[in-house]
Parts: sequence; structure tokens; C-alpha cells
Amino acid sequence: MSEWEFSLPLRVYIEDTDAGGIVFYVNYLKFMERARTEFMRQLGFGKDAIFNRDLMFVVRDVALHYHLPARLDDELLATAAIDKLGGASMTLRQTVRRGEDTLVSGTVTIACVVSGGVTPMRMPPEMRDALKQWSTDNK
Repeated sequence: MSEWEFSLPLRVYIEDTDAGGIVFYVNYLKFMERARTEFMRQLGFGKDAIFNRDLMFVVRDVALHYHLPARLDDELLATAAIDKLGGASMTLRQTVRRGEDTLVSGTVTIACVVSGGVTPMRMPPEMRDALKQWSTDNK
């Protein structure tokens, strides 16, 4: 884990799993969404702060690689690190881990849009400045 990575501890509950007790593949996206949400909240941009600016973030692109399964009651860590920060979008490198094992890895690109629509808009300067501190582009 680098200084540029945010992490969120999670636990696997019964609703996250299939009949065999293994995490259903789409739930990893939910774990990653939670990590991105808490990352933004830590920077001072919780849902209220975002919605009050008449903007929202939408997923534009996802690429995931499934390495190992998570199981019922596992303790996991969902991570997020900014790889690329643009004026109206960012690409994050994300993982879901169990201890030292990476279970899922991938990238997620999110775009800033006008709330209630799909028209792109630039991120507010204070938001972009806060995100830049966590960007690998900042090195």
C-alpha cells in the first residue's frame, strides 16, 4: 500500500454471497464504490457537498480482473488510488484485498456531470485541488 492509496475495511455478509457462500462478482463493484465514496467524504466532499454543487459522478469505464474469491465473513480491504486526474474526470486504480491477497484489481473512470443529467462539467477547483494531493500525477 502506498501513501497515495485510500483503504476501507469491509466484511462479507450473507447478502454479498451466492448460494455457495462466495461473493457474487458484481458486489466487488459495490465494495469499490464504497471506497470511492468514503475517500471523497474524507476529503470533505460527502454526498451533501457534492449534490449541493449541482454535480454528480458517474462511472464511465470499468475494467476488472478477478484473482481469488472472497467468502462469507471474510475481512476485506477496498482501496482507491487516483491514477489520472483530469478537469472533469478521474481514473482510479482499485483493489479488494484479503490480508496480503489481492482478490480483485482494476481501474474505474468516473466523470463529473451536471446533476440529473449526463452533461460533463469541470470539477470545482477546491475539489480538484484536494484530489490532486492524492494523485500519482502529483509526484
